[in-house]
Amino acid sequence: MAKKRPKAKDSEKRLAKRAPSQRQLDTLDREILALVNKRAELTGARAHSSGSGPWWQLAAEVEKLDALVALNEGPLQDESVRAVFREVISGSHAVGHTPCVAYLGPEYTYSHLAALEHFGQSADLVPVGTIASVFEEVERGQAEYGLVPIENSTDGRIIDALECLAHSSAKICGNVQLRIRHCLLGKGPRKEIQRVYSKPQALSQCRNWLGKHLPSAQLIDVASTAEAAQKAADDPHAAAIASQQAGVNLALSVLARHIEDNPDNVTRFAVIGSVAGSRTGNDKSALVFEISHQPGALADAMGIFKRQKLNMTWIESFPMRGQRGRYLFFVEFQGHASELRARRALASLEKKCLRLTVLGSYAQAESIG
Repeated sequence: MAKKRPKAKDSEKRLAKRAPSQRQLDTLDREILALVNKRAELTGARAHSSGSGPWWQLAAEVEKLDALVALNEGPLQDESVRAVFREVISGSHAVGHTPCVAYLGPEYTYSHLAALEHFGQSADLVPVGTIASVFEEVERGQAEYGLVPIENSTDGRIIDALECLAHSSAKICGNVQLRIRHCLLGKGPRKEIQRVYSKPQALSQCRNWLGKHLPSAQLIDVASTAEAAQKAADDPHAAAIASQQAGVNLALSVLARHIEDNPDNVTRFAVIGSVAGSRTGNDKSALVFEISHQPGALADAMGIFKRQKLNMTWIESFPMRGQRGRYLFFVEFQGHASELRARRALASLEKKCLRLTVLGSYAQAESIG
């Protein structure tokens, strides 16, 4: 039987019997509820009038969170303000439609945390087993968006993601920079730890700390930090390197916090979709190209960006799989691909390339977490 909602008059009577401070809090809560619902209505109306789906506009709103957090004067911490408004935005855009977002799973990995940071709890977040599977979900229309790691500040590029971007029809439409805070998780005391599980990248990022504090422990590679946490949950003499959230999920104790060797350990994630991101005025664009294998060819290509005064923020080369001696170049630059200088650069670059693909444009993002 459905639960009946209390009548408005009954609620008013209960409010009147409470202490003045509690009545004030209850009044504020009701005002907040009304404003949140009003925001959801305006979000839907704006999406309808512009002709674009509400989740297409979500990325632009998420990127405004940094500016909103900057206005915070307390006493709430910035992280709390971000979390509250992230979910308000997510819930507003989910009214009438819940988007499907594929990410590299399982749950409580850093990819999952990055997806939550960008899309919020109101999205349908679907874990898949490989980076290639994320692209397949988007290309086949099974997911509207996907999220994949593309670079870590300690370990560098994620080659699987760059290769998929080079050959996929999906476009980069968003960018998430998640600060990686590794924790040592376990059930038993730290002095009894004999084995430490995690992904190879996470073990590498904590190698100095492990060598100093757990020099005798066996380091064991597993497929994900979430799997590592499960191993630790099953073995009192084992620990995992994973996120604090993974530990909460499995009731593990935090034996040590922030054990990453590099305190500025950040992983960048690309949000992919069917089309590139809209212009915001603070954008980046990415492309991949192949040039002829002859002296000066790369220098000539890079000179185009200098002439158009486009600042490159990332350049990588990687071999084309199965084609010895042939390389693709991945370039990221500041600006949107629709801007005049970018269009001129791309037109000139195309004349010098054997192949050129614009991977997308997206709003620049600050590190979070």
